[in-house]
Amino acid sequence: MHNFDVVVIGAGAAGLFCAGAAGQRGLKVLLLDHSEKVAEKIRISGGGRCNFTNRDVGPANFLSENPHFCRSALSRYTPQDFMALLQRYNIPFHEKHKGQLFCDRSAEDVINLLLAECACGGVTRWQPCRVKSIVGPAQKGADSYQVESDRGLIEARQVVIATGGLSIPKIGATDFGYRIAQQFGLALVAPRAALVPLTFDGEAWAPYAQLSGLALPVQIQSTPADASAKQRKKAVVFTEDLLFTHRGLSGPAVLQISSYWREGQPVRINLAPGMDLAAQLLRAKATSKKLISNELASLVPSRLADAWVSQDPDLQRPIAEATDKALLGLAQRLSDWQLTPTGTEGYKKAEVTAGGVDTRDLSSQTMESRQPGLYFIGEVVDVTGWLGGYNFQWAWASAHACAQALAAWQGDTDATA
Repeated sequence: MHNFDVVVIGAGAAGLFCAGAAGQRGLKVLLLDHSEKVAEKIRISGGGRCNFTNRDVGPANFLSENPHFCRSALSRYTPQDFMALLQRYNIPFHEKHKGQLFCDRSAEDVINLLLAECACGGVTRWQPCRVKSIVGPAQKGADSYQVESDRGLIEARQVVIATGGLSIPKIGATDFGYRIAQQFGLALVAPRAALVPLTFDGEAWAPYAQLSGLALPVQIQSTPADASAKQRKKAVVFTEDLLFTHRGLSGPAVLQISSYWREGQPVRINLAPGMDLAAQLLRAKATSKKLISNELASLVPSRLADAWVSQDPDLQRPIAEATDKALLGLAQRLSDWQLTPTGTEGYKKAEVTAGGVDTRDLSSQTMESRQPGLYFIGEVVDVTGWLGGYNFQWAWASAHACAQALAAWQGDTDATA
C-alpha cells in the first residue's frame, strides 16, 4: 500500500500546476498519468509556443451552464500571477493578438517550469500509470480513498481529477474524468467538441470548396433560426479571421463561434466587416465599365468575388448594366451570409471539450465536489474558454484554488485528529 495525502490524476496543465502548488504547501502528493509524456496539449499549443494566458480575462470569456462559477477562481489567480511565475523562471514571452501571450522560445519552457514546481514540492510522479479503479471512503468504511493502479494500491485522503476532456484523442484524451464523476453521483453537462472547424454538406459546399486556403477577416455569430430581435442583439459576435477548407470553414472566427453553435443553427457571417458594400457597388455602377466580379474584387478577395458572382447569371455582366436590386442583393448576401453547418470536425480537430462535470455539484471556492475529498479541475469541468489563452488560465486558476483547499482541508483534518 502506498500512502499519500493527495493523488492528482492527470499530468496536463491543471494537474501539474495543482500538484506542484499542493506539494509546496506541505502535502505529500502523487501525480500520475496513463501517458508517457506530460502536458502534450501544452507542447502542441500555439504552434509550439504555448498561448499560456491572455492579459484580459473575465467570466465573459467563458461558457458554462453556470456562467458565474468561474469568477471566484479567476479572481484569485490572475494572468498577472502566472506571468510573474514565468518571470521568476526567466522565461521570455510576448503579446501577439488581442492580449494573447506566447513563449518567445518554446512551449517546453512552460512544461519545464511546471515540472520544476513539482520538484520544489517534492511531488512523486508515476508515468505511465493507469488507474484501474477508485473506491471512496463511504464505500469502504474509512476516511480515505483507495486508488488501484498499475503500480499498486494507493491510499489518500484527497483525490484530484485533472484528466481533461475528449479533444485530440491521439494525444491520450479519454472520458476517465466523466466516468469517475458519474461513479460518485455527480451530474454531467453533455460533452461536445469546441473550438473546432465547422463542416457543410458536400454538394452545397462545392462552390466554396475551391476557395480552400483563402483567409479573410470577418464578423461571425450563431443564433437560432427563430431567434427574436432581442436575442439577436445579445448574440455573441466575433471579429476574427475565417479560413475556407475543402469541407467547410475554420480559422479563429469559426473556432470561436463553434463553441456557441448547436446542431441545426445557422451561422451568420459578414464577409466585409466595416464596409458599406451597397454604397460602394452603387458608386461603382455610376462610374465604372468593369465587370461586377472585377469591381467586387477591389472590396473582397478576388477568389471570393469570382466564386460568388459565378453562382448568379445576373451578376456576370458589367456593373453599369446591373440593376440596383441585383447589386443591393449581392451586398446584403455578402454582409449577412447565412448558412447552416451539418456538423463539426469532431474531437480529433477540437482544441477543447465543452461541457463536463456540472459545476452545480462543485464548490466554486475549492473545486471540491459533493463527494468530500474529491476535486475536479481544468477542462474536465463545465467551464470552456474562448480561443486565445483563456483555457490555460482556467487550468491555472482552478488548480490554484484546489491546491489551497487541499492544504486547508489537510490542516483541518490534522487539527481534529
